[in-house]
This record gives sequence, C-alpha cells and structure tokens, in this order.
Amino acid sequence: MNKKIKKYIKEYKWSNIFAMLKNNRRAPALCESDFTGKTVLITGATAGIGYVTARKYASKGANLICINRNIQKSEALKQEIEQDFKVTCTYLTADLSSIEDTHKAVDQLLALETPIDVLIHNAGVYLTQRELTADGIEKVFMVHYLSSFIINYRLKEKLKEQGKGRILFVSSEGHRFAVWGLDLNDLNWGKRKYSGLQSYGAAKLAQLLTMLIFADYFKNSGVTINAMHPGAVKSNSGQDNGQTYKWLKKHILEKTLKAANISAEALYYLGVSPEVEHISGKFFNLTTLEDPTPPALDKEEARQLWDITLKMGKLSNNENK
Repeated sequence: MNKKIKKYIKEYKWSNIFAMLKNNRRAPALCESDFTGKTVLITGATAGIGYVTARKYASKGANLICINRNIQKSEALKQEIEQDFKVTCTYLTADLSSIEDTHKAVDQLLALETPIDVLIHNAGVYLTQRELTADGIEKVFMVHYLSSFIINYRLKEKLKEQGKGRILFVSSEGHRFAVWGLDLNDLNWGKRKYSGLQSYGAAKLAQLLTMLIFADYFKNSGVTINAMHPGAVKSNSGQDNGQTYKWLKKHILEKTLKAANISAEALYYLGVSPEVEHISGKFFNLTTLEDPTPPALDKEEARQLWDITLKMGKLSNNENK
C-alpha cells in the first residue's frame, strides 16, 4: 500500500458520508436578486442543466455567452432566449474535446471588453468505453477537466483585472468514485481497465484539486471559484454510449431523477447571492457547503496535477500559479 493511500485512509470520516446523504435530501437555497446587465458565460448550454441555467439567468436580466458544440442548437437557443427574455444571447461554437477548439474559444473571450461576471463550467460527457480525442487524451478527462482548466487559466488575468467575478464548476458527488485519488502516471487510462464511473470520478476530482490552486491565485482579488454537486437530476449525459446504456438510463435510471431546475436555482444562488460572495475554493451539494473526499483536498497532489496539466493543455508555464 503506497503512502498516499495510507494517508487518505486516515483522513476518511464516516461523518462526511452521513452529511452527504443528508444533504442530498435538501432543497437548494434561493436567490431573488436581479442580475440585469451582467454577463454570464455557460459551457454546454443547449440541453440539460446548462439549458435551464441559461434560462434562469436570462429571466433575471443577464446577458449570455454560451459555448456549445452544435451551431444549429446554439442558434435556436439564441433566438429562444432573446425572444423570451429580451436579453442578449451570443454563442461560440467549439468542441471542448479539442484542445485547439478550446484555445480558439478563449481567444475570442479574451477579445471581449465586457467583464464576465459569472463563468459556469457545465459541459460534460459520460462514457462506458474508453475513447481518446484527436489529441490522444481520454475524452471524459478532456471535456470535464482539461477544457475547463484551459479556459480558467487563460482567462485568469482578465478576471483578476475585473476585480470581481465568480467561477462555478458543475461538479459531482461522483468525485468520490476516485476513492484513492488520481493516478498521475495514467490519466489517460491506458494502463488500467477502463471504468466509466471511475474515469468520470477522476475528471471531477481533478477539477476540485486544481480549484484549490486557482482559489489561492484569486485570493483577495474579488474573484471566487467554487464547485457544486447539481443533485440527482435528468440530463443528456451518456448519449454517446450504446443502446443498452441508453435504454437503462431512460427506463430505469431516470425514474429516480429530479428535474434540472433545482440545479439552475443552485447555480443562480452561487453565482449571484451576497451570502456566498466571499467563499472560494469550496464544494457545495447544491447550495450546502460540504467536505469533499480527502483526495480532493490534497494540495501536494494538486500542484503536481497543475504542472502536468499545463503541458497537456499546451499552456505556458511562465505565468505565476
């Protein structure tokens, strides 16, 4: 047994599991504040949690910038939002499983003079079979983790110069599937048997780890970064899997799931409410503060992952962490 696992065994607490189970039954706190004239950036906004969150923010007067993969769905969303809420809804088309596409999207965001008041990383994918991107990166890891890291890293100076802003990850209690942390020598799952649950958990754990470093970087800047479990809600994840998984999801798994509106309410609260204005680097179950797993709080692991990610994401490592 290696040192890392021994350390985590000592740090795990049954009380945290009981707290999670209790929190899973709680409704999100609500925020009634207006957000007129503010700008909200959402990835993966054409369906599921991203879609209802886009409508929630627009209903409160926010202008939207959406990063989506499908141009037809993006145009339909734009027309719907602008017609229903009389706000501006622009979009960038990018495949967040592509490093090049992700960088191109950030190039356009950096050209904006408008401040980004809230940045919501929602885009995701769930796979039951290992799949590599054109860049040779395991797809779940790329979409959930690496693309969001690239966006945060390249926007960090712009956000800091604004003096205010909130970054939110649509995270997951699924980070608990990576029970003993990340295998930094096999982030692509080339040396181990692939598991959909474990790869998903690893990607979500990676988000939480580097969130700690970003939180340190943004300290006292007015910019916060937090992660949120969106509740057991219906989404479009898993559409790239086979017919068996799709049937199970439709006829069995979704029978126990709630509407995604609770996720949108939580994301609005965390993005707007003055109650959480100064909280950063934390994990929420909807809107309830919660302790993530010990591997998600390992700063030494986070720093190692940070350096690896800079290379994977084709990012300069000359900037301050």
